[in-house]
Amino acid sequence: MRRLILALLALFVTMPAAAQVRTGIDVLQDTRFAALAEIAARHGGKLRLAILANPISVDSDGRRTIDVLREAHIPGVEIVKLFSGEHGINAATDDMDIDDRIDTGTGLPIISLYGRTDAEKRPGAAQLADVDAVVIDLQDAGVRYWTFQTLTKYFLQAGAANHVEIIILDRPNPLGGVAVQGPVSTPGREDYTNVHSEPMRPGMTLGELARMFNAEDKIGARLTVIRMTGWRRDLWYDDTGLLWINPSPNLRSLTQATAYAGTALLEGTNISIKGPEGSPFLRFGAPWIKATQLAAYLNARRIPGVSFLPVTYVAANDKLYPFAGQRLQGVEVIIHDRDRLDAPALGIEAVAALWKLYGDTFQIEKVDRLLRNRTVLDRIKAGMDPRVIAKGWQAELQRFKARRAGYLLY
Repeated sequence: MRRLILALLALFVTMPAAAQVRTGIDVLQDTRFAALAEIAARHGGKLRLAILANPISVDSDGRRTIDVLREAHIPGVEIVKLFSGEHGINAATDDMDIDDRIDTGTGLPIISLYGRTDAEKRPGAAQLADVDAVVIDLQDAGVRYWTFQTLTKYFLQAGAANHVEIIILDRPNPLGGVAVQGPVSTPGREDYTNVHSEPMRPGMTLGELARMFNAEDKIGARLTVIRMTGWRRDLWYDDTGLLWINPSPNLRSLTQATAYAGTALLEGTNISIKGPEGSPFLRFGAPWIKATQLAAYLNARRIPGVSFLPVTYVAANDKLYPFAGQRLQGVEVIIHDRDRLDAPALGIEAVAALWKLYGDTFQIEKVDRLLRNRTVLDRIKAGMDPRVIAKGWQAELQRFKARRAGYLLY
């Protein structure tokens, strides 16, 4: 018994502590806002700032970036307005109709950049007319179709067109920065969930992606990235020592975010994959699925890092999501080893299984809304084995990795 206790104590002592990552806003404070003072000097000593933020935009003490910058009293720097993206400044809604409002803490106007039209999603010249620079402090989800990437690129474009500087306060990729996975989206098919040709899991931070967008698309914005300290590419979010804050109503844990890198392909089809309750992106179902059949089929595939539990549940009683209030059958994704899991490949496996078992009902064409790679979708429809399909995208993935290398900061 004594030997066992000593062994356990030795294991505990040698376990690595969580890294103490300092995000961009922390580093900005640590350096006494030197970068903002330098930018203000370029603008004659006066800098009118806007901030793009949501609830994740906090420093290591939990203070909002908005309040940190406003209360710093940096000479010549004035906060003039706030911007918000998808889910709103409080990350509380999945609705598309998010109105402009006033921030109760500061009295500053909040300009919503999420609506039903393309113009409503982009910062315009009128909104930037009284702005010299925009600070972006958002948490990327580590997935290509997460729309904060898109909004960042839109600000780079608007900044270049309107002589407004862009400042990224960098944050960790929650899925780490090592794994680069999934099919690369087809060039020329850019849209709101595919703002740049990249794989489903690019393994980059938002600051690194901004550097890529600015260079590869020849945007030419004046871009400053405030780098983190203490972050390494092998760190998952729960290794960073940072507080998890939900970036959206349906992404409520790192485990859900891990699955989201693949299972989100089902979003927009006639599959229940998210909702205000339950396990969004870890559980999916429909009234016409036979849970035990689907789970047995997927488990027989022996997908590395995961297994599947047959479940029955009631879909959220919300018209924003499929099958509101109906009883469904489906599967729960159980992640056993996140480092072995290739989440985009898991997503392809799920799509292929639903097509094989329920092809007469499953709306497979709607998968392309997020997949944005017609070759891959056509191969699924032709009945090709998902492992063979995955081998087919490796060469293009390697080319992306080579491109990506020049933009990495860590």
